[in-house]
Amino acid sequence: MATPSEKAARFKALHDKPGAFVFPNPWDAGSARILAGLGFEALATSSGASAGVLGKRDGKVTRAEALAHAKAIVDATDLPVAADLEKGFGDFPRDAAETIRLAGEAGLVGGSIEDATGNKDKPLYDLGQATERISAAAHAARALPFHFMLTARAENFLRGNPDLDDTIRRLQAFEKAGADVLFAPGVPDLASVRTICSSLSKPFNFMVGIRGKSFSVAELEAAGVKRISLATSLYRAAMSGMIDAAREAKDKGSFGYLDHTLSTPDLNGYMRND
Repeated sequence: MATPSEKAARFKALHDKPGAFVFPNPWDAGSARILAGLGFEALATSSGASAGVLGKRDGKVTRAEALAHAKAIVDATDLPVAADLEKGFGDFPRDAAETIRLAGEAGLVGGSIEDATGNKDKPLYDLGQATERISAAAHAARALPFHFMLTARAENFLRGNPDLDDTIRRLQAFEKAGADVLFAPGVPDLASVRTICSSLSKPFNFMVGIRGKSFSVAELEAAGVKRISLATSLYRAAMSGMIDAAREAKDKGSFGYLDHTLSTPDLNGYMRND
């Protein structure tokens, strides 16, 4: 298996080379191996998918649970893995910093910290506090023995404040605070994506997964996007197939879904034999 330093170097190289790359989100070790077998070059966890695997809702997973889940994905393949680390599992800069330190210990070579509070009465941190949290996370990332790609997320478009100018202000502040990648999930159109990308000097991550607000790789690359993550969409696609198949068996008493599923030998072909 590659060392964290080797994985980190490969992950950074993906961000440095021309063009955009797709960065899929497995939800467990098995899906990670399948995605590796399909030829993807790096993987990311999804907080929503991770929560679903644990039978919880997004935002209800502890830091220990999230990092244990991420480590299982790290250990499943030889690919670089970054993690959705939500708000860093605490409100203070030291919480974000500690989460990054522990993420590095788990073998992750990247991770995101967002500016959403988890408090419905005040869904976003003030810009000053949000920036301090990113700065602390960046310092923790730089203290690791390999290059940890820190992503900073501005959550305006998902948290009831669809203000493009404020989103750009936040991303620019996070960039100056030391983030390696910037991310604003839920950006509604390509014009806004172009405006954001032209306002930043570091790579921008676009999140595919919202119906009507997801665009092709070619369109996103032309708009200036470097990295395209898939959020919970692969997990939801898998769960949609499971629900459809289970409903057919329960409600119709038939098993037509078998005609469209992978065989067990084909599926096992993606799994590593130890």
